[in-house]
Amino acid sequence: MAIKIPRGTQDILPDASPTWQWITEKARKICQLYRYEEIKTPMFESTDLFHRGVGETTDIVQKEMYTFKDRGDRSLTLRPEGTAPVVRSYVENKMHGWANQPVKLYYIGEMFRYERPQAGRTRQLTQFGVEAIGSDDPSLDAEVISLAMAFYKSFGLNKLKLVINSLGDLESRKAHREALIRHFEPSIHEFCSDCQNRLQKNPLRILDCKVDSEHPLMATAPSILDFLNETSKQHFEHVKEALDAMGIPYEVDATLVRGLDYYNHTTFEIMGADFGAITTLCGGGRYGGLVSELGGPEVSGIGFALSYERLLLALNAEQVQPEIENPLDCFIVAIGEAAEKKATELLYLLRQQGITADKDYMKRKTKGQFKQADRFGATTVAVLGDEELEKAIINVKNMETGEQQEVAINEFPQYVQKLVENRRDSHE
Repeated sequence: MAIKIPRGTQDILPDASPTWQWITEKARKICQLYRYEEIKTPMFESTDLFHRGVGETTDIVQKEMYTFKDRGDRSLTLRPEGTAPVVRSYVENKMHGWANQPVKLYYIGEMFRYERPQAGRTRQLTQFGVEAIGSDDPSLDAEVISLAMAFYKSFGLNKLKLVINSLGDLESRKAHREALIRHFEPSIHEFCSDCQNRLQKNPLRILDCKVDSEHPLMATAPSILDFLNETSKQHFEHVKEALDAMGIPYEVDATLVRGLDYYNHTTFEIMGADFGAITTLCGGGRYGGLVSELGGPEVSGIGFALSYERLLLALNAEQVQPEIENPLDCFIVAIGEAAEKKATELLYLLRQQGITADKDYMKRKTKGQFKQADRFGATTVAVLGDEELEKAIINVKNMETGEQQEVAINEFPQYVQKLVENRRDSHE
């Protein structure tokens, strides 16, 4: 019986891999412009990190984590999200003591969540995220949001909508929490079991419930914006002023709470073209208390995360084609055993000079080798047979111009390199 791929995962085949690499290159380029540096954290961490960092009442912790015991009976979890591991590293490596503050980081890697697979939602997902830690400046919130928007716009996506909200500071959230309990408590029996459990633990999470989203009490729930104290109001106003200054349009949505417990003050989501049940492309926000919860100082941070899988859906929805160039500079057609051996040597010399080169490995006839060169899209085809070997020459054809030239074998690598350089210059 054949073994099949686990549900909720996918193989990235060679024809799709260049698109994923293209996305990664875009992410790295935009982070370089904004002066964010890459960090890599382990694929698994102590389970306690996510219980403390993400929150006991979140769906991630309660339902979605891949947790296992190692041989030392330690509980470990495949990382379901990127912020808690980055903050753990920030604390453990004492980045708060670095000269350059805030510390601006980005990560690209696989996350794992046990949830129902659907379009744009898989059990192993590739995530790109940024974290800026060590400053409370609201203009940093706007910078992070602008980075996310610039990333999406770099692909040529036009159907984007930025939604923002403020969850306020601890004082504001406490007042709002009490109001939410008073609002939902008389009818909480009408809600799902998750919401019933959240009422006392974290009533704000009720607003994020997908099961009871149409319940009448959802529409009349107290707005966090009505409970913001002066400090929280000023922070949110400064964020909006910074976005206005950059000309980034947004909508304020008081029901936007996000799904993780560590958020406070600014939260945001970026929506994309309607490509199915899920339109949220990116989500993030400011977090306070997370660094200190994991043993660090009382500093806050802000970040976002997005998945490649949902970005690909948005690209398909807007019919955006990846900008991928993978030309084959030279294909050598070898005719005869002696030519075959010489072709192997010539391929090595071409590749040593940074020229992409290939030949036939399936013992095809001459006509079949030419067809293979055509399928590869070779820009130069070189033909080598017994007659050419005797004369120490090789026939080279520029497939773009149709020009053919007999070239001395010892000058062949330099000749092809010159063709490649001229071609690249003409395309710039």
